[in-house]
Amino acid sequence: MAENIIDTKAGPIASLQSGHWFKLICGASYQSLPDVRNLTLAYVIAGADCIDMAADLAVINSAKDGLAAAEKLLRCSPDWQARQYRRPLLLVSVSAGEDPHFRKAWFDSARCPADCPRPCEQVCPAAAIDFTGVVRDRCYGCGRCLPICPLGLIEAQQIPTTVSALASDVLSQVDALEIHTHVGGEVAFSQVWELLMPFISHLKVISISCPDAEGFTDYLKKLQHIMGFSDISKAPDVEKPVVVWQTDGRPMSGDIGKGTTHAAVQLAKKVLTSDLPGHVQLAGGTNEYTVLKLRKLGLLSASNEVVVGSRTVSGIAYGSFARRLLMPVIEQTYYLEEVPQALQKAVTLADSLIRP
Repeated sequence: MAENIIDTKAGPIASLQSGHWFKLICGASYQSLPDVRNLTLAYVIAGADCIDMAADLAVINSAKDGLAAAEKLLRCSPDWQARQYRRPLLLVSVSAGEDPHFRKAWFDSARCPADCPRPCEQVCPAAAIDFTGVVRDRCYGCGRCLPICPLGLIEAQQIPTTVSALASDVLSQVDALEIHTHVGGEVAFSQVWELLMPFISHLKVISISCPDAEGFTDYLKKLQHIMGFSDISKAPDVEKPVVVWQTDGRPMSGDIGKGTTHAAVQLAKKVLTSDLPGHVQLAGGTNEYTVLKLRKLGLLSASNEVVVGSRTVSGIAYGSFARRLLMPVIEQTYYLEEVPQALQKAVTLADSLIRP
């Protein structure tokens, strides 16, 4: 059994403040309930600080089921008692305007020629394409299949966020919220923020996810003003939630290769070298090379001390790479804990991301 390398006495906010925050991204439009459950189970045992998922009650309940299974194992099983249970934050994602994270691919499989080599099926990182078309719950909107179809039959369908329903039904079930936006989208962001405001007083973290574009840091400052947080790197005992800037370098690409992490790191540097205060968390292109790159540039905290507003990265979020890393193991069963060897392998793989 690998030793538990996480300081289990510290909570997720302390991890964020000290620069050791790890977030698992299940996917803003990913709704495969067995996979969400087992991903949560394995990464929570490994020490994840936050589980990011679709704003869907069924998905949230599946994550909570995985959370409960992890807690039971860590508290009661002799095989896992060397690790102490630490509850992560549960986070849901919403969009302020159109965003590639909130879409799914679609095509009519009846139109596919019988002799098609099916490059779409080969390129799909989520195994979400079969002879029936797109398996909707597994598709998370990466878009890699869209340009590769020889006949151009595949299209992207946006999944609109019903903010009013989300606010009343979903936010009470979670600890954190992420709003996806883009430069120039302050009107849509303001509208979403106004609708959400009455429902977020209990939240511990508000995350803002934004990809790069001209005027990136100026746009984040506008969002800071809209949210009304004068000091967004607040300590965890204040009334307002801590705000995290998620620098989405190259969205949904971490499983492609080494080069994708460069965009995530470069975008994080934009915030770190600006006068914009707050916590910076990488996403979009993160993989096994990300920590190595950050260490080489001196952008990771060297200790566990809480340093509010430090000019180092506060955390890393792993999405497509984290899922694909475990998928061959976790898809063997709905209840991963019932297959001890598979669970051990899944946690070992999760450790390989969290340990650094």
